[in-house]
Amino acid sequence: QVQLAESGGGLVQAGGSLRLSCAASGRTINNYAMGWFRQAPGKEREFVTAINWSGRSTNYADSVKGRFTISRDNAKNTMYLQMSSLKPEDTAVYYCAARRQVLADMTYVTPSVYEYWGQGTQVTVSS
Repeated sequence: QVQLAESGGGLVQAGGSLRLSCAASGRTINNYAMGWFRQAPGKEREFVTAINWSGRSTNYADSVKGRFTISRDNAKNTMYLQMSSLKPEDTAVYYCAARRQVLADMTYVTPSVYEYWGQGTQVTVSS
C-alpha cells in the first residue's frame, strides 16, 4: 500500500505561484508512475500532469503547459508541482496519484488507471 499526502495549497492572486508537494509513505515510489489531477466544483476530475518513475518522461495538459512543472525526488519519496502564472480557472482541489510503472517511459493521463490517491489540497486563485 502507498499512502499519499498533498500539501502546499492555498489562496493566491492571479499571476502568482504555488508549489504543491505529494509525500508518499508505505512504500518507496521508485517503481511508481505518478500524476496530478484536479477537480473544480461541479466538474469532473481532470488530468493536469504526469511523470514516469525516473522523472525522465513528463506529460502536461494543454491548459497548463508552460506554466506548471512536475518533478519528483525519489530519495525523498516526494513529487512536486510548481505552478506559476496562476489563473482563476486553475482553482480546484488538486490530487496526487500513483500507480505501478509498467513500461519504463510511460506516463498515465487517465484517472481510472491510478491505484493510489491522496486526499487533495485546495488551490484558490483570486482575480
